[in-house]
Amino acid sequence: MQLNNNVTEFILLGLTQDPVRKKIVFTTFLIFYLGTLLGNFLIITTIKTSKALGSPMYFFLFHLSLSDTCFCTCIAPRMIADSLLKNAIISFSECIVQVFSFHFFGCLEIFTLVLMAVDRYVAICKPLHYTTIMSYQVCGVLVAVAWVGSCVHSSAQIFLALSLPFCGPNVIDHYLCDLQPLLQLACTDTYVTNLLLVSNSGAIGTVSFVMLMFSYAIILHSLRNHSAEERKKALSTCISHITVVILFFGPCIFIYTRPATTFSMDKMIARFYTLGTPLINPLIYTLRNAEVKNAMRMLWSKKLVSDGKR
Repeated sequence: MQLNNNVTEFILLGLTQDPVRKKIVFTTFLIFYLGTLLGNFLIITTIKTSKALGSPMYFFLFHLSLSDTCFCTCIAPRMIADSLLKNAIISFSECIVQVFSFHFFGCLEIFTLVLMAVDRYVAICKPLHYTTIMSYQVCGVLVAVAWVGSCVHSSAQIFLALSLPFCGPNVIDHYLCDLQPLLQLACTDTYVTNLLLVSNSGAIGTVSFVMLMFSYAIILHSLRNHSAEERKKALSTCISHITVVILFFGPCIFIYTRPATTFSMDKMIARFYTLGTPLINPLIYTLRNAEVKNAMRMLWSKKLVSDGKR
């Protein structure tokens, strides 16, 4: 569906054009990316190897860390490599692939956060029916639906991108390919396309955020009927979840629920949900979760013991 398209490649301006600042970008975001990989792989390994982390909450946390890793990998390696180049060029096909993968794993993270909120709601508000409602079969189906829904969403983004004709400027003032900057380069009226973008990405982000905040409000209200120890444990879990939700959804809603205009702050805001959240998530879920920290200590102890026997 690539119609009237004379552009075969785009030039990404990245975060800066200054050679010195480019080196700072390279070093800083290489450290951030390696930290993201280390933190999320640690969570994935811990959940997979620990029998104590077999509840649905950690099943969803496993998929959140997996989506975080893939989401960041769609963007960070290329951005880091581009910071070493004078001109960062990306082909039209690579741009479309990045749009698809970026939206696929970003949407998967949104749906996973929603599933985690549902899990906490059932665990706190329906404790007697928790094991029945959130069975392993149900959790598996919910995650499968999240993957399919993410695929449908990202496919819609590709449809919109391929429907845009590009016949002039090919310079993208960003460090990634996304529909918002691409709309600025299209040589046609993009009003309808932008409405579709808002009704797709914008609606998913906004509706999910409202649902999440409403569900956590119900959860926090229901804690009045629990013991002090149960309230403390539930509050610790919910506060970490709410922190992740605000950090991820705030920038997303700002970017995808407005007319097709760009601001100088867009690249800075995009860094929060493309690179910042995947790095912060492991810290939030480990530092505020005693079970995960204990499981990590046990995993590390076993490794030390096995190394000592060699």
